Amino acid sequence: MAPGSALIPRLMDLSPGAEALRYCFALPARPESVAGARELARTRLDAWDLGRDTCEAAVLIVSELVTNAVVHTASTRVVCELSRPGGRLRIAVQDQGHQPGGPRLRRSSDDEHGRGLLLVDAMSSAWGSHDAGRASGRIVWAELPDEAGQPSGAERTC
Repeated sequence: MAPGSALIPRLMDLSPGAEALRYCFALPARPESVAGARELARTRLDAWDLGRDTCEAAVLIVSELVTNAVVHTASTRVVCELSRPGGRLRIAVQDQGHQPGGPRLRRSSDDEHGRGLLLVDAMSSAWGSHDAGRASGRIVWAELPDEAGQPSGAERTC
C-alpha cells in the first residue's frame, strides 16, 4: 500500500534512529485464509524478534480480527498490516464492507459467537475501529506493547 493509504498513517517519524517496520498482506476473505494470516503474521513477528508473549498475543489478535472480517462482512479480500511504531506493535485489518456501527464487544457468555473481541480487548493495550476513508470498508486495529529487547526467561520466537 502506498504511504497515506487507509492502513498507513500520512505522518510518521523518520528522524535518524527511528525504526519504521511495516508488513502488509492481503488474503481472500474466506475461512481458510485465517490460518494463512496466522502463519504470515507469525513468520514476520519472529523475524522482528519480539518477545514470545507479544508474538503469541499478536498472532491470536490477527486470527480474531481476520475471522471477524471474513464472517461479518461481504468482503472478497482482507488486508492485514503489522507495524512497530514508537515502542508498540500495531495490528490493523481492513475489510471491504461493514455493518453500520462497527464491531462491538459482547459480554454475554451464552452466545456461541462474539467472544473474539473480548480476547482482543483483554490482550491488547488499546483497540478500535474506523471507516477506511476513501476506500470502502472498515479498519479494526489493536496495539500491544513491544517487548523486543526485553529479557525473557522463555525463548524469543512464538
